[in-house]
Amino acid sequence: MEEFKYLIPLILTSILSLIFLLCSIVKRKKLPPSPLKLPIIGNLHQVGSLPHRDLHSLARKHGPLMLLHLGSAPALIVSSADSACEIMRTHDLVFASRPVYKAFQKLLYGCKDVASAPYGDHWRRMKSILVLQLLSNKRVQTFRSIREEETAIFLKKIQESAGPVNLSEIFKKLNNDGVCRAAFGRKYSETENGKKFLLLLSDLMELLGSIDVGDFIPWLAWIGRLNGFDRKLDRVAKGMDQVLESVFQERSNGAHGKDGDNCW
Repeated sequence: MEEFKYLIPLILTSILSLIFLLCSIVKRKKLPPSPLKLPIIGNLHQVGSLPHRDLHSLARKHGPLMLLHLGSAPALIVSSADSACEIMRTHDLVFASRPVYKAFQKLLYGCKDVASAPYGDHWRRMKSILVLQLLSNKRVQTFRSIREEETAIFLKKIQESAGPVNLSEIFKKLNNDGVCRAAFGRKYSETENGKKFLLLLSDLMELLGSIDVGDFIPWLAWIGRLNGFDRKLDRVAKGMDQVLESVFQERSNGAHGKDGDNCW
């Protein structure tokens, strides 16, 4: 027992020395330049309602590769073509995965789609299906008539307009009608239920681009319940479930219905 009396302090000293050494190595790791950050929020206070302008201003000061701390989430900001090429081509596998946000989890079925899934076997299978079924040269050519028809309708609507034209709305309709015809075999924008679907789709895109405090400061996740963010997520997710279920039912029954009235 006398031998162990000296052995235990020696082991503890060795472990503490190893931890100290590892911490020193981590601290010496070369990181990109970063603006001074505040406790808890990091650099969030330096990114306002026009983030592209704020990031441009910070990049001019700190360089084309810049590290920002968005709450507890570190973010590498790249603002030069050469650096972007290095990331997108040379080191693309290192940067292939995307951060998992609450809205992505809720609206994209646990990040199972090709746009938000982490790099791996599932992502490769999804990409293969996407390229084969939608993006191959043969598939793109089969949708050519759809693109031409919808573009002709788009131009005719502009020509027949007597007053100012809301191009944002017309472009949105052109895009949605083309995608729906290619994916579902029909367009839904002319029916009352179809218009609700487009509003739902607009809300979905807005939520995917929104910032939830809990994604960056986890212990403040409860704010999403107070400001209505979580409630809106639930509403849009439920609405999209109903839309997709109705499309699946319609396609499986082999019937398109009249004016889409039986689709929702």
